[in-house]
Amino acid sequence: MPTPGVLSSETFLNTLEVLFPMPSNKGGSKRKARYKLRKERRSRGKISISRFMQSFDAGQRVSLSTEPSYHKGEYHLQYVGKTGIVKGMRGKCYEVIIKDGNKEKLLIIHPVHLKG
Repeated sequence: MPTPGVLSSETFLNTLEVLFPMPSNKGGSKRKARYKLRKERRSRGKISISRFMQSFDAGQRVSLSTEPSYHKGEYHLQYVGKTGIVKGMRGKCYEVIIKDGNKEKLLIIHPVHLKG
């Protein structure tokens, strides 16, 4: 019971929120992605050096295919299987423009995760 003359910021709704907090997602961005990130049986093992060394020109169309064993320069899993256009380079990675619905989005992707 609040003391008279003192305003209390705690309400019924605030106490419920403390007792029953809202649920939050467990895990990270790769959770429930086992089948998207699985390699074919024959492609397991070391990564091909030609995938690392491949180069693309600005304006070239590329397909996004993630390399699960190399995590740097990886894009979000909602873009797996999309195609985009190379805009340019940023460091060792490529800037790729994809169309997500009606919006164009710029992804920064390592060449291991691209196919020409």
